[in-house]
Amino acid sequence: MSDKPTRRRAWPRLLVLIVLLATAGALVYGWNDYVRFGNAPLHVAAQGDSIDVGRGSSFKGIVGELRQRGFSTANPWYWRLLAEQMHVAGKLHAGEYALEPGITPRRLLANMAAGRVLQRNFTIVDGWTFAELRQALNRADKLEHATQALDDAAIMQRIGAGGEAPEGRFLPETYAYVKGDSDLDILRRAHAAMVKTLDELWAARAPDLPLATPYEALILASIVEKETGIPAERAQIAGVFVRRLESHMLLQTDPSVIYGMGANYAGNIRKSDLTTDTPYNTYTRPGLPPTPIALPGKPALTAALHPADGDTLYFVARGDGGHVFSRTLEEHNRNVDCYQRKRCR
Repeated sequence: MSDKPTRRRAWPRLLVLIVLLATAGALVYGWNDYVRFGNAPLHVAAQGDSIDVGRGSSFKGIVGELRQRGFSTANPWYWRLLAEQMHVAGKLHAGEYALEPGITPRRLLANMAAGRVLQRNFTIVDGWTFAELRQALNRADKLEHATQALDDAAIMQRIGAGGEAPEGRFLPETYAYVKGDSDLDILRRAHAAMVKTLDELWAARAPDLPLATPYEALILASIVEKETGIPAERAQIAGVFVRRLESHMLLQTDPSVIYGMGANYAGNIRKSDLTTDTPYNTYTRPGLPPTPIALPGKPALTAALHPADGDTLYFVARGDGGHVFSRTLEEHNRNVDCYQRKRCR
């Protein structure tokens, strides 16, 4: 009896088996490839990359941008399957998202679903003037520049502080912001931070200070801020100025004179500058200047409201960032000769 009919019947079965094995192999390969895709880093070469998801953006459009910019070469269906598996499809928030080296598709989708948008930092530096603060805001990346066409008075009006002079009113700190925030947002927060900090420090101030208002403390703190950058000296400097105020002596602080000179200051203060009267010339006018001369940080504010005890009334720069303090004018003049004129005796 021939076995040809048996072989004929076996071929279809073998073919089906081959197809099933191939299909199973393809499914296993595809699943493994999909799992690898979800946990493998995207093609991000350096820090600073990001993707901006606009309001109403489609999932297809988001994946398309990632592929177009070379961050992903995976099949778009992998992205769709991963989003469905994570239960985030249709739940991605608009905003700018960081693409750091090493970030995976799974982590990126999780960030978008949670709205973990990219935050940037803007630091207001202790001792900046308001003009310097405005210049720095104009250079800040991904920040809407709403103040460029506004004068100082209009800015204060827009942040809810109309009528206030802006100098000194913003607390030096680091402020986080996201794309879409404006420079007015940062100024509004920095102003509120200064109000809160000054109120708290004023309430806990040392007794019997010759300062009638928190604003006077702000003015004194700005002078302390500009006179020294050495933390250990701030309270000493403040103590000198407090004692001069109590004794009705002229403050005679060069930074206030320089501030009053404005654009006329060319990097060097001359004797004629000390005798040229301006509202900020503390060599010609008694008491504090009319406004702060810079943005004082919390350490300078604390020093102004908790000055060091002592009997010194003068100080002179040593030339290394520090100062030499003295009790009498005679002693002070010797220090000036030694450290300023290099005629020590």
